[in-house]
Amino acid sequence: MIQSFTESPGEGFRFRNSVDVGDAAAYRAAGWWGDVTLVDHLRRHAAERPDEPSYIADDGTLSWAGLDAASDRIAAAVIALGIEPGTRVGVLIPDTATVHAAYLGLEKAGIVTVGLGAKANSREVAHLLGITEARVLVTLAEHEKTSAAAFRSEIEGLGITIDIHVELPVFEADPGGTIIVNGDAINPPMPDDIDARRIGPDDLSFINSTSGTTGLPKCVLHFQNRWLYFHQVARRHGEFADDEIVMSLLPAPFGFGLWTAHYTPLVLGAPTVLTRRFDAGRTLELIDHHKVSVLACVSTQFLMLLNEPGFDQHDLSSLRSMFTGGEAVPEQQAGEFERRSGCTVLQFYGSNETGVLSGTRTGESLERRLRTAGKTVPEMQVRLFDAEGVEALGETGEGRPACRGPATCLGYLDEEANAQLYSADGWMLMGDLCSIDADGYLTVTGRISDFIIRGGKNISASQVEDEVNTHPSVGLSAAVAIPDDVFGERVCVYVELRAGATLSLEDLLEHLDARQTAKEIRPEALVVLDALPRSSGGKIAKGDIADDVARRYS
Repeated sequence: MIQSFTESPGEGFRFRNSVDVGDAAAYRAAGWWGDVTLVDHLRRHAAERPDEPSYIADDGTLSWAGLDAASDRIAAAVIALGIEPGTRVGVLIPDTATVHAAYLGLEKAGIVTVGLGAKANSREVAHLLGITEARVLVTLAEHEKTSAAAFRSEIEGLGITIDIHVELPVFEADPGGTIIVNGDAINPPMPDDIDARRIGPDDLSFINSTSGTTGLPKCVLHFQNRWLYFHQVARRHGEFADDEIVMSLLPAPFGFGLWTAHYTPLVLGAPTVLTRRFDAGRTLELIDHHKVSVLACVSTQFLMLLNEPGFDQHDLSSLRSMFTGGEAVPEQQAGEFERRSGCTVLQFYGSNETGVLSGTRTGESLERRLRTAGKTVPEMQVRLFDAEGVEALGETGEGRPACRGPATCLGYLDEEANAQLYSADGWMLMGDLCSIDADGYLTVTGRISDFIIRGGKNISASQVEDEVNTHPSVGLSAAVAIPDDVFGERVCVYVELRAGATLSLEDLLEHLDARQTAKEIRPEALVVLDALPRSSGGKIAKGDIADDVARRYS
């Protein structure tokens, strides 16, 4: 069913009716959901292995005890500032140990984290703070080589009020560093009841953004039990041992990154290697040096690793598994990665919203692992619908997949978007067309949603078009994917110009630069036509444009 929420002062944003009560009881009885939170796991590791590393990052290493202490300091600061439980707080911190300390500290203080991508510009941040009504922002002292204070001014110049700006030290480099609030240093005492306000496993705990299954950017609502269940599936499929060393190349605020860099390491107590920016050569060095056993990356990243001249000069024998996905997994190159590294390539099919629908497992045949998206997960109750998500077609055959189970999120912040995410009888819909065979193995065969998947990132075609259409020379535009050997797809825009106008890609990019358009939605190729093809109903015929793409870029 579509979720509904209540909000009251002092209690914050809590969900109700998120799942059927009977389903929730069944999930708990099966052990898929429970009462243990990430902070419980953190406290356990800090007590049992205080000096062992939790996160190994570019700026240093933070022990389990250090992670616990850093997150306690953040919680104490939030409480001292009078920020009420349930308040939504934006966190804009790159992939460091500190971002995980921030998430945990806010969890301890009962705060809902709004995860902001580390590469986001001021316009993107302002948009997300606005729609989530977050008036508190947590950053490091700098953002993308700009002082945090200057960046805050840019955001406020776009009409967003930030009441409280918290600047954190990089804890892995400076565990005792100063916390700055609105320009002043603070050092609040540790409350005796530091755990009294903690977020529970069924409470709204995290909000992130996604292109979603329906095109436009949306805010997805998360609670811990869904990700703790996802971890169980991942542990089973990957046969995780007690001595894993994880390396996640995914941004922490997004679904794949939450699972691989935050939830699974904190449950396992596994040291996790992080790097602020992906570099193929550096990644190979880190795998070799730290003896990484579980690597998580999108397909574009492992292709870049394969293409790195020094690939075979590094000892990758410690790798047991690589979890990849976020886009189509190229079979030939995945097989080559296995042969040259010795690890097993695994993947899951799902989304930020649905969690996991299917996945491959160690021990399965190469053909099953690399030619399908794995076997459907029984407790996720995967079903196929027609393309419109109206008529249920059954558990096998071809159609649009949907699910209803313990890994699904709480829906979107926007109820209108929820109406598109769910079928009328409450199944959460994906934006793809798939086939499921008699053995339950799922294969993606097509796409319904109008987005481009570049390096594992969903890019809304309508977002690109909205930005391109602001150029005074553009009459109409259509954003489409063009093939790329490394990124899978790149962004191309077809345009129909206004009478007498001219346009080059350089002109268009200069215009988008002036608008501070996010880099990820800027076109990388431009095709100018006298007129864009139209369907019989007068709409732009993207199928005809796709045919033209195939001719031009084959």
